[in-house]
Amino acid sequence: MTTNRKFRNLAPLLIDVAVPMGAYYLLKDGFGTSTLMALGLSSVVPAARTAWGVLRSREVNGMAALILFVNIVTLLLSFVAGDPRLMLAKDSGVSSVIGLGVIVSVALGKPMMTAGMKPWVVKGDEAREAAWTRLQAESPRFRRAERTFSLVWGVVLLAECVARVVGAYTLPVDTMVWFGNVILAVAMGLGFVVGGAIGAGPIMRMVISEARAAGTGTPQSDSGRDTATAVEVPQRAGEGTAARSAPVAATA
Repeated sequence: MTTNRKFRNLAPLLIDVAVPMGAYYLLKDGFGTSTLMALGLSSVVPAARTAWGVLRSREVNGMAALILFVNIVTLLLSFVAGDPRLMLAKDSGVSSVIGLGVIVSVALGKPMMTAGMKPWVVKGDEAREAAWTRLQAESPRFRRAERTFSLVWGVVLLAECVARVVGAYTLPVDTMVWFGNVILAVAMGLGFVVGGAIGAGPIMRMVISEARAAGTGTPQSDSGRDTATAVEVPQRAGEGTAARSAPVAATA
């Protein structure tokens, strides 16, 4: 079961990175196709996977739609221009569009990366799902962490875009085919480490704390500490003090 889950998590990475890179070298060196044709055909599988994901879920995911749109447009432009370097730079186009989209979503108060983070935090647990909903509605600290997480990824993707464009027009095409994946790996690593430290990590701790508090009936504040609760002290027979009660307004 664990092995199957790990494979499902790694499958998108294999399809988007390993398959295109292997297909490029196979088509170019094995079958002798042109550089442009090899690049174009090796990009079909990731684009098809994105399209299939949209059709299978029967809902439009903003990020998936952006990736699919940019892939199709840049593939068409690359074939029209006949420039393999432009086709390599298309990956930076995907990163830049998504990065800008993520930053704009933060400015609009609807951070786009939340959709990808939530399943990882909630893990299908009903208590965590309910805790997430409460925190999102009531906790400014939680919403700030959401925005921070998305902002980190927006900046990382824009930086990746710049690095890919520079590489596409300064390095040999054959080198950039594999080095582009190195740039991607570094960018992803930075996104996970920095975004996890100041965004996803705090969000997970807040969700777990809120879920536990709800299970014990103890409300939580934004700082994660228990809020003060009023405790009624029942009056006992034989005690010399009486429980204090709030004053009641006199009626006319």
